[in-house]
This record gives sequence, structure tokens and C-alpha cells, in this order.
Amino acid sequence: MKLVVVESPAKAKTINKYLGKDYKVLASYGHIRDLPSKNGSVDPDNDFEMIWEADSKSSKRISEIASALKEADTLILATDPDREGEAISWHLVEALRKRRALKKDTPVERVVFNAITKNAVTTAMEHPRQIDAELVDAYLARRALDYLVGFNLSPVLWRKLPGSRSAGRVQSVALRIVCDRENEIELFKPEEYWNVLASLRAPDGTDFETRLYSLDGETLKKFTLGNKGDADKALEIVRGGGYSVSSVEAKPVKRNPPPPFITSTLQQEASRKLGFTAKRTMQAAQKLYEEGRITYMRTDGVNMAEEAYVAARSMIQSNYGARYLPEKTRRYSSKAKNAQEAHEAIRPTNFDLRPEEYHGDGDLKKLYTLVWRRAVASQMETARFERTTIDLTSKDKRAVLRATGQVLVFDGYIKLYTEGRDEGDDGDDAENRLPKMQEGQHADLLKADATQHFTTPPPRYTEASLVKKLEELGIGRPSTYASTLSTLEDRGYVRLEKKQLIPEDKGRLVTAFLENFFQRYVEYDFTAGLEEKLDIISDGKLDWKTFLKEFWQQFISDVDQTKDLRVSEVLDVLNEELGAYVFPRQDADGNPVENPRQCPLCKEGELSMKLGRYGAFVGCSRHPECKYTRQFSATGEQSAINPDGEELGIHPETGQTVFLKTGRFGPYVEMATDDKPKRASLTKAEKENPQALTLDRAVELLSLPREVGKHPEDGEPILANFGRFGPYVQHGKTYANLKDPNDVFTIGLNHAVTLIADKKAKGAARGAATALKSLGDHPDGGAIEVFEGRYGPYVKHGKTNATLPKDVTPDTVTLEQAIELINAKAAKGGKKKAPAKKAAAKKPAAKKKAPAKKKPAAKKDSNPEG
Repeated sequence: MKLVVVESPAKAKTINKYLGKDYKVLASYGHIRDLPSKNGSVDPDNDFEMIWEADSKSSKRISEIASALKEADTLILATDPDREGEAISWHLVEALRKRRALKKDTPVERVVFNAITKNAVTTAMEHPRQIDAELVDAYLARRALDYLVGFNLSPVLWRKLPGSRSAGRVQSVALRIVCDRENEIELFKPEEYWNVLASLRAPDGTDFETRLYSLDGETLKKFTLGNKGDADKALEIVRGGGYSVSSVEAKPVKRNPPPPFITSTLQQEASRKLGFTAKRTMQAAQKLYEEGRITYMRTDGVNMAEEAYVAARSMIQSNYGARYLPEKTRRYSSKAKNAQEAHEAIRPTNFDLRPEEYHGDGDLKKLYTLVWRRAVASQMETARFERTTIDLTSKDKRAVLRATGQVLVFDGYIKLYTEGRDEGDDGDDAENRLPKMQEGQHADLLKADATQHFTTPPPRYTEASLVKKLEELGIGRPSTYASTLSTLEDRGYVRLEKKQLIPEDKGRLVTAFLENFFQRYVEYDFTAGLEEKLDIISDGKLDWKTFLKEFWQQFISDVDQTKDLRVSEVLDVLNEELGAYVFPRQDADGNPVENPRQCPLCKEGELSMKLGRYGAFVGCSRHPECKYTRQFSATGEQSAINPDGEELGIHPETGQTVFLKTGRFGPYVEMATDDKPKRASLTKAEKENPQALTLDRAVELLSLPREVGKHPEDGEPILANFGRFGPYVQHGKTYANLKDPNDVFTIGLNHAVTLIADKKAKGAARGAATALKSLGDHPDGGAIEVFEGRYGPYVKHGKTNATLPKDVTPDTVTLEQAIELINAKAAKGGKKKAPAKKAAAKKPAAKKKAPAKKKPAAKKDSNPEG
């Protein structure tokens, strides 16, 4: 029996159908080992030794494969045909050898196929090879590089820029691109210009539109008519009339079809045409590949296999006719920087399966249709147009009007597919038919008007246009763009709004910090250069450890230089760098602000950025005498709230004034009481436009917590309220989340009792709290573990529990972060560190781990490219 290992169970199921009873197919479920999120996983001082670990689930998969291997005479590694696939195969062999489950005399074969079809799979089985050591070296170099950047740069951010999450080799450059574009938009100053348009009537009675092209012998440029005065003078001349045709030019124009999809173009078109995110596109493509419907979807090659050309051309011939089939097969070359073109383009595995005949649902059908049409269209005939330009000169020879039109002569590939465009791209495919006219013919002027225009700023990046930009710059690999974009959104560095990527305050801070203190590592050319070297390693022309050594020496030197950097120095730089954004010199209406940094509360202090536990905010230099604070961004309605508070009215029950105020965490309502002021935060939606808040709504918020009723079992009250993690109902020590914020005010007793019962049942099923993971030992001894609690995840050391910040998850929290949180919690509570430390300190194993800390830990980034 031969044992075949692939990544996914879906892939295993499909392949199993093609192989006979002499084969057994198992899935590794992706990577079986990874670098643990702790210090020392990559050791530059020990020839870049890398420590790999398998989690409990992966260990189970390895055991299953090892067990099956006992009955097999050959191990066949059939993972994906790319660098990651090669790495998965290498990891599997290494893990099996470590367990002594792989005998020395057991043959190990590596097979690759670009499509999961019977022919592709069986052919691959007949042509096995060895694991490509050079591809593995390139993987190791990339993985070590991203680890070293992330795990050494991220801690610098945490210490010098509280509230920031992480930095990465590709992630940070992608973020810079988005932030740079936002800076362009904010600094953009619209320029005025005018156009003069005229409607004319040809001798055959056809009306057509023209524009003023030349005036007094000078060809008009965009800003020639820069104001209304210039436009009116030109309009007066145009209205003189007496136009006759001075020239007619008609020339043929051809447009060739685009090549079949590669990873990046698939993501771009799916975004433009289907509204898919890059992540959603790749998930659907993965399923189509595993079903055997399309070829491998991680590729930068633009050509197809020979049998695909034959099938596509046959499809065109039989369905569209000979006139749509070019004489020769179309072959393409990649224009992308660093393109490897190791695999063929993304195409259907069976061109005879038309989109309307494919029975996949939802995203799969939409994406398959896109892939099929693009692949077939790539082999269709050229589209042909006739572009006509007619110039007409006035009787006094002072004005020349120009009319342009384009007529589709033969649709060619456009019959099946037209390529989408990003916002801001030039080009208009709309037909504009012009009348047949000859030189010397006259045309009557019907009307002429001057129209005012203003230049517009460049558009924000969409996922599609950012992927295109990264590809043009040669930054990252197309297979990782989806995870890079997801990381930026997950970290809270950017938000996706109406398909546009808008940098958040946190993202702009991180970018400004990196550009000023780690400029080299967010430069486009430097990052693209690293990518080129990784490709050279995969070609066997550069030793991967030599490459890492060269990078590491400079990088760690740059990191070390920031150790003595004071937070005040960072703030000084950021205040200068982001001053135009944080303290704009114009208000929302465009009126100039004389002193944008003057404190609006005390009128004496100067506003500046400050750093708190949760990130940046703006405060007064006269603190603590002046307590004015606001959020980092100067935009939005909340910044317009009076620092002293805006009166909403009188509370109908207490007679006290209710105020709308704003603090560093956003708008809130406040009412005086006999004890201390009662405050209530606004919901997320209300914070977007706090000025719309009414007195009735404020009273409603201040009434919380609301008693829903008495629990029927013990008579204790059930309360509804808002908490850190959103709306909830509470009974004793049991909390249950609510889906809709309005449920806090409307939920009935029966529904609340059901939610509480469900939550208690889940809690009983869990039993005593079980640690999600162990991070390591505290410097004073004793283990630090991660738990899931009622209020969210937390870390525990002895008797000290510290809740994880909102932007840190159990998967990403590191030992260094946990130690900081626990020490801060212990100091705040005035407690001594847990007694368990002494007992734990006696354990030899605990002491052995402590010296391993040579450099600050950092969160592991799920994106392999940072």
C-alpha cells in the first residue's frame, strides 16, 4: 500500500476517487508545525536555529499518519505545488523522522499537480521527485525573516507607542501605502478649471456634442481657462458661430483580451465585479480547486497548459463561430515585478463545464463564472473599434471645436468578458456615434455653455487597487495578499468602508513611528529587494543563512538604537509629523483656524498628543489643572462637543441637568447625583453622530442597568446593561450577551430567563476553568496561563488575574505582554505576587527556561509575511 498525504480533507476525498485500492489518502490539515510564539524560536546567535512545535491537533494528525505508515511501503507527499506546499511536505518528513516513524528504507516521493483531475493526479504519480531543498530553504528564510522582524519590531511599538499591535515586513509597507494616499487626499488643494461645450447640428439633421479645442491658434490645456472671466471670453468667441468641418480623421483601434487570471488579478476582478474581499475570493477559489473545478489558485503565471488552449479554442469555435477564433493561440508574458511563473494561470479544469451547468452555490458559482469567462475570452478574437475625430472651425477662425466618437465594429472577446476598472482609472468604453461629415461641410451652432470644474484628489485604495499596487512594487507574494489585508483590518489599522481602505488613527500612528525611526524597513524598494533575494534563494543562487545574517546585523543594530529612546522624544516627533492631521488649520467648513493647538477649555494651554494605556489621545499642556482631553483624530462630530459639556435638558425625575460630554474614550452622558456624577457611554452607532442624541435617549442610557424582572427560580433580579463587550443580561454571577444594543431596553423576562439558562448550561458543561494555553514562567517563578472568563480572556499567575486588552487575543498574547499585565495588576491592587511563585521556583525546569529570553517577545502574526 502507498500512503498519500495532502493538506485538506476535501482534497483527500477528491484524490481518493482517482486512485485505486492500493493507495490510502490522508490529510495533514495544512502545516503540522510552526514557530511557537515565544523567545528563541529563531536563534540568530546559533546559526539561525529554528524551533518547531506541533499543537495538540497537529500532533494527532502526525500520529494518524505515522500509524498508517506502518502498513505502507511508500510515502507520497502530494501537497500544493508551491513554496508552502513544499514546506508542508518537508515538515511532515522531519516530524515523522523525529518520531522514528519513517524507516530509512521507506521510499519518500514528492508529487505535484496543478489541477485535481484524474489525468493530472495519475500523471503526477507516474513522475515523482524528491523534496526541493532550495524551495524549502526559501521558505525557511522567509519564515525566519518575518519572525525576526515581527518579534523584535513589535515590542518596540508596545513600549514606545502603547495601544499599537504589531509590525511586519509586508504588513507595515502595505499600511504605509494606504496612509500615504490618505495624506495626499488631506493635503490636496482643488484647482478650478472651465470647459466650453457646444451642441451642433449636421447637415443630415443629427445633433452632436463638441468641446472647445483651440482658441486663437492655441490648443487649450486643462487649466487654460482657469476662472469664470476667461471662460466667458472664450464662450463669447464660440457663440460667434459659422462652423465648418476643417478635418475628419477616422482610424481603426484594436483591443486585445486580457490574459487568464493569476492570483492578484483574480482578487482584483472579484473585488470590482463581485464585491468580494481578497480573503473571501481565496476561500472560494480554494474550494473550487479542491473540487477539481479550477487549477491551482496561487500562481503568477499567465499561460495555460497546451491541452487547455486546445479546449478553450474548441469551445470558442463550437459556441461562437470561426470569426471569434484567432488564427493562432494567444500566449502571454507577465508584467509583474518578481513574477516566477512556475505554474500555469488559473483556469477551469474542464472548459466543457459552462458556468450555467455548474451547480455550486453562492460564491463558488460566481467565482467559477468569472474564471471560466476570463480564460475563454483570453483566447478569443480582438475587439475592433473605429475612432473618429472631427474638428470644426468658426467663420472668424478663432475657435476650433472638436468632437470625438468611438464605434464598435466587431465585439470579439467583449462578447464574453470586459475587464473591470478601478476608481480613477482613465478610459471610457461608451460608444459616441458621430454623423458622417466631410471637410468643408457646415454645421449649425445650437447652444454653447461654459462649465466650472475642480480637480479631485486621488481615490482611496480599495483592496483591488492595493493588491495591484503591491504587485507593481514587487512587495510580498500574491498568495499572501489576502492575509496581509486581513491582518491590517484585524489589527484595527485600517477599516473597509464602501470598498475603500481608510487608515485608522492607530494605523497612522504606527506608520509615522516606523517612517521616523525605522524608515529603511518601510521603504518600497528595500522591501521589494528582500523579495528578490528570497526568489534568488529558491533558485539555489544564494545561501539562506548568509542572507539572514546580512539582514540581521543591520536590523538588530537599528532595534537596539531605540532602547534608550524616551516616549517624550517619540511624542515630539509624532506631534510634528502628524500635526496637520491632528491639529488642522481649517475647521469642517473650510474656515481658517488661527491657533489650532490652543486648548479650547482653558484658552491658555497648548494641545499635544499624549500616550495612554489604550493608545494616543490629545490633552492640554496644563494638565492636571486643565483636564481637557479628546480623541486622537480631529475629524468627526465628537471633536466638536464643548469640553465643558453640552446641556441636553433637565432629567424629568431628578431635576438635574443632563450633559453630553467627550473624553479620551469618546462621547458620554453625565448627570450630577448626591454621591458622584452618574455617567453612561453611548452605543457604537451613537458615537458616530453624538450631536443627534436626544434628552429622552440620554435619560434612557442613564437609567441603566435596567431591571428586566425577577428570576422565577430564586426571585433575584435580572438586569440588562452595556458592558465592555457589548449589551448583556445578568443574573447573579451569570452574564449572557445580547445581539442587538436595543435589546437592553426591550428584552422581556421570558427571553432573558432563556438566555441565562443557556449560559449556565454551557458553563456547567465546561466545568472548572481550563487553561487555553501556557505561556511560560514568570521571572519570579510560577507558570503564566491563559483562560477564557466571563469578561473575556485573561492571563493568570498564582492568584493574580489580568484581563487581556481588547486588541490582544489568547492566540497572539506573548509571555512578555502577560508579565507586564500581571505586574501592573498586582501593583494596582497592592497585592504581593502569588505565593505559588516560591513553590514553582523550586522546580528545575522553570529555572532553565528563564535564561532563554534574549530579546523581547512579540505576538505571532498569522500572516506569514508580516
